[in-house]
Amino acid sequence: MTYAVKEIFYTLQGEGANAGRAAVFCRFAGCNLWSGREADRAQAVCKFCDTDFVGTDGTLGGKFATPIALAEQIAAQWPAARGGRRLVVLTGGEPLLQVDVPLIDALHAQGFEIAVETNGTIEAPPGLDWICVSPKSTAPLRVLAGSELKVVVPQPEIDLLALESLPFDHYFVQPMDGPQQAANTQWAIDWCMQHPGWRLSVQSHKVIGIR
Repeated sequence: MTYAVKEIFYTLQGEGANAGRAAVFCRFAGCNLWSGREADRAQAVCKFCDTDFVGTDGTLGGKFATPIALAEQIAAQWPAARGGRRLVVLTGGEPLLQVDVPLIDALHAQGFEIAVETNGTIEAPPGLDWICVSPKSTAPLRVLAGSELKVVVPQPEIDLLALESLPFDHYFVQPMDGPQQAANTQWAIDWCMQHPGWRLSVQSHKVIGIR
């Protein structure tokens, strides 16, 4: 298949259990819960997304005809310095619209640990090393286990207590960005204080000014 990629860049993971870890991000174009265009936001299942995943015009973005070509472009962003296992974060949009076993195999051949950030509505292919599921509104979950459950809050349609029964290694709430961020942050803090099985995730990359 041809992979449509918005952008590829090297940075530090800003959220969740891997926060602070160096990683190559590969952002795939397209999502199944929103077109990415402001004119369609009111009809979107996920109305709070703040990510540009439309098109293939970002840094090192494009259409890759083979999994090997995409894996080589990702590997080229990793520094030559020694130390630490290579990490690639496959994100979007919704990466599981495109991520498949041939790409997973090609990235493993380049020595990468593979993390995916998904809305959980599409079943994940085998071979991923880290699965982060971020449920969105009323969208049905099909990825019911993984490494990390990260819920942007508040989302009144989502029952956090019901999600606790799912077998994830880590459970996070993350304040929704936007004009109500301060109130949302307090909401998330209060939730974690009252439900100690959950941890607070913040978008630290925005705080320190990196991608």
